[in-house]
Amino acid sequence: MKVAVITDDGSIVSRHFGRAPYYLVVTLEEGRIIDRQLRDKVGHTHFVDEPHEAHLPGQPHGTGPAAQSRHARMAEALADCEVLICGGMGHGAYDSMQARGIRPIVTDIETVDEAVAAYVEGRIIDLTERLH
Repeated sequence: MKVAVITDDGSIVSRHFGRAPYYLVVTLEEGRIIDRQLRDKVGHTHFVDEPHEAHLPGQPHGTGPAAQSRHARMAEALADCEVLICGGMGHGAYDSMQARGIRPIVTDIETVDEAVAAYVEGRIIDLTERLH
């Protein structure tokens, strides 16, 4: 099983899905990490010249068609992952990952290793109140 974690440096869980430059993808076997792979992640800096929809009052962040297209490109690098752990993300990105069969988990755990261990042990909590 593969679990991706949003990160800026490979060791800390990033607090912002859209801005983080990497996914750290860990391969788990029998509850242990057997492989780590730092993968580039497209994000806000890649989309700066693309049109963005205005945020509509009462609508969750990132739910419009252009945002969903960007989320699909972000998810391409995760096609082989079952889980995505991050410190924060928009509602649209969260829903987009779920639609692709990737379970997003928003956490306040700071390090990648601690977050993965909490997931493996079944004690990680999905803090959906951190969605924006």
